[in-house]
Amino acid sequence: MNALVEKWPGDSYASRPVELSVVIPMYNEHQVIEIMHARLTSELVRLRVAYELVLVDDGSRDGTPRMLADLAARDLAVTAVFLSRNFGKEAALTAGLEHACGAAVIIMDADLQDPPELIPQMMQAWKAGAEVVCMRRRSRAGESWLKRFSAHGFYRLLNAISDVDIPPDTGDFRLLSRKAVDALLQLNERNRYMKGLFAWIGLPTTVIEYDRMPRVAGATKWDYLSLFSLAFQGITSFSIAPLRLAMATGLVTALFGVLFTLWVVVKALVLGDPVQGYPSLISMIAILGGVQLLSIGLVGEYIGKTYYETKRRPVYIVRDAIRRGEAANGLCSKFDWSAASKDRYAAAE
Repeated sequence: MNALVEKWPGDSYASRPVELSVVIPMYNEHQVIEIMHARLTSELVRLRVAYELVLVDDGSRDGTPRMLADLAARDLAVTAVFLSRNFGKEAALTAGLEHACGAAVIIMDADLQDPPELIPQMMQAWKAGAEVVCMRRRSRAGESWLKRFSAHGFYRLLNAISDVDIPPDTGDFRLLSRKAVDALLQLNERNRYMKGLFAWIGLPTTVIEYDRMPRVAGATKWDYLSLFSLAFQGITSFSIAPLRLAMATGLVTALFGVLFTLWVVVKALVLGDPVQGYPSLISMIAILGGVQLLSIGLVGEYIGKTYYETKRRPVYIVRDAIRRGEAANGLCSKFDWSAASKDRYAAAE
């Protein structure tokens, strides 16, 4: 029996309103599941809150689905969601948030780079009035200098050109109130960059700094190409600055072309210098062709996003789901995040 059930003898744990949900997307993480579950539940039991773990399998090809099913069978606090294929982390996060029932929802990775021991501090900030608690990485142990440098530069670039204020050096590790989760679930866009969406809702936010740990087991699924793709998606999802940059480049190039043409005419008519056509012509064609292709590519990226949005396909498809306490016929009753409910929760502490 789950240790938390023993804390409230005679009470049906599965039917208690969930006060804290922990959403964890997973893709081929069978090596860390048992370690993560033991360490996370140990920390949550100390909080003495009714909690649930929403574990989302994003189309894993290893033993992750089987392990999650076994975990849900022996732990009433686990909700296991199995997507029909690999839709990507942003879609898996969306699935986890839609299945979470808690008054507060914490998002974290399965590899324990985000320490569960920080959850009490996050809960304290939430009870103090924060609707969103961002965890800012003070250091990133176990990562190469190139990854740290590129991440540092990307967050500042995105924040500089974005239409919203996105806290730098913050990943998905954060706490969201029920009000913040409900606001996020109103956003129906298909091309989802969750870090930007977290900031877009604009609710009161508290930032806590922490030191990110190395993975406890397994290998990262993010190579540099995947990270570049995610970064480009974030930039094009929350800024039209690339389009304006392309337009500015076109204007500068056109101005350069006009000035160069005038210079050629002056040399030919005034100085009597014959036109040296071939090298200058090839150079201009190469420059203009590159600028045009780059601009068309940027425009195509934005048009492609619009194309996918107009199809209105679902963000993900659920193959199967095992609800919290389903074996005990439990119900997923969403916790009321109103001020009165928070007062009752505070009084219970």
